[in-house]
Amino acid sequence: MKKKTIEDLSVKGKKVLVRVDFNVPMQDGVITDDNRIVQALPTIQYLLEENAKVILFSHLGRVKTVEDKLTASLQPVAKRLEELIKTPVLFVPETRGPELEAAIEKLQPGQVLMFENTRFEDIEGKKESGNDPELGAYWANLGDVFVNDAFGTAHRAHASNVGIASKLEAAAGYLMEKELRYIGEAVDKPVRPFVAILGGAKVSDKIKVIENLLKKADKILIGGGMAYTFMKAQGYAIGTSICEDDKLDLANDLLAKSNGKIILPVDLVVTKEFSAEAPYRVTNYSNIKPDEMGLDVGPKTIDLFKKELKGARTVVWNGPLGVFEFEPFSKGTKAICEILANLPECKTIIGGGDSAAAAIQMGYETKFTHISTGGGASLEYLEGKELPGVVSLDDQDPCDCQEDDCECEHN
Repeated sequence: MKKKTIEDLSVKGKKVLVRVDFNVPMQDGVITDDNRIVQALPTIQYLLEENAKVILFSHLGRVKTVEDKLTASLQPVAKRLEELIKTPVLFVPETRGPELEAAIEKLQPGQVLMFENTRFEDIEGKKESGNDPELGAYWANLGDVFVNDAFGTAHRAHASNVGIASKLEAAAGYLMEKELRYIGEAVDKPVRPFVAILGGAKVSDKIKVIENLLKKADKILIGGGMAYTFMKAQGYAIGTSICEDDKLDLANDLLAKSNGKIILPVDLVVTKEFSAEAPYRVTNYSNIKPDEMGLDVGPKTIDLFKKELKGARTVVWNGPLGVFEFEPFSKGTKAICEILANLPECKTIIGGGDSAAAAIQMGYETKFTHISTGGGASLEYLEGKELPGVVSLDDQDPCDCQEDDCECEHN
């Protein structure tokens, strides 16, 4: 059953609670990347065009102490949103209470209000992140309908998503709907050949993803730190490279199950120090010195991966292939960006997190079919898990056209 989307709701003149993911990076009170705000604009603009009373809320960072509140206010975010939508955004520096209630009561159709960081409710017990029923009910009482557009928190059952959705008519915003459509269709209904690229540091972070994709993908290309666990499991020396020794048997088991689907690196870039300035060299897995560590894939691996990706019609990528933050070890990740950006007639999906950050940082933001805004959420979705923030949304009404061959969107 498909979930309701924002256009299934009657919103004109109504108080619409919108959970957005404005957990943006900030430095000294200045937003350094506003991508998550920009991605939420279609939902906000639709509601304004429909003359709704728009009430936005989000978390920002981790808030555990009163001191954390000093650097975790959403006020700079409200200011940036105001600039983007060219409409005043009333910011209320509270998460509950008379000031917030009065401001919402005065809100007029076509106006926007944002209230304070939902994680402020976690300082005296995990009321937000623990899905406190009283808090969810309180927030739900502030509005008439609920729109969840925060895919980045969909893998968590919090008061600001699941709690509110249990009390109000609830639907997905445009960003949430787009994330579910692109990632879901790529994995469950891929145009083949379907190739997955997995990187990142740990095999343990991607075990379930690999197991799920072995059933769905035609090939799985593995790079990043997790590759060294696979290489060591096969008997190669890996020097001081990152490795999960307790996952060696698991790595071999996954390779055995893969029937050749898993493609591993054949060379790597090594250094003796974890530093952007350290001397480095390219070598194969038979010639790593005991005091060297791998921080990127090598040119032969890039050529191999390019060959394996040729002709792909669907590609899902999650996790960088090296320490892309250091320029000497960014070549593998940059090469994958370049290869995917030039694959003809291919749907290319980046599954959030560091790989999304790398693609945006390297200037490939517009070169992919979809770049996910949710790191943990996209990872769990790739695992095949149900996401609480999605499950809690209302189902669309069943089709009543009575046709056996119905292809209605509700069917």
